Amino acid sequence: MVENDTIELLRECNAGVKMGISAIDEVLDSVDDENFKKLLIDSKKEHEKLGEETRTLLNDYHDSGKSPNPMAKGMSWMKTNVMLAVEPGDDTVADLITDGCNMGVKSLHKYLNKYKAAEEKAKDITKRLINIEERLAIDIRIYL
Repeated sequence: MVENDTIELLRECNAGVKMGISAIDEVLDSVDDENFKKLLIDSKKEHEKLGEETRTLLNDYHDSGKSPNPMAKGMSWMKTNVMLAVEPGDDTVADLITDGCNMGVKSLHKYLNKYKAAEEKAKDITKRLINIEERLAIDIRIYL
């Protein structure tokens, strides 16, 4: 039970990290404000660091990780491109990223509750990812 919950929680973090990186990559070229761009780049680096930690732990369990849900990723891509085509600007990017962060935080809390038997190192990574997402959503409010 502990090992299974640990693997499942790490897999969800792995998918969440990939989704966050993908979302940032999707909007980065649309950002005009240099400070906003720096916030996104710094957050992407934090996501990548956690992604490495997650992959290392998953490798220890002989698990290859998990990709984001293709439907969720496709819907995110479509929403991003439509919104930026209709109303380009930093405020639209901030709105999209804030929504993504909020969905990520919600999902990660759900998985923390679902996989209660997971080892502390997996829970710690999940909590750090939640913190990164929450902090980014707060930091970019000035661009909404």
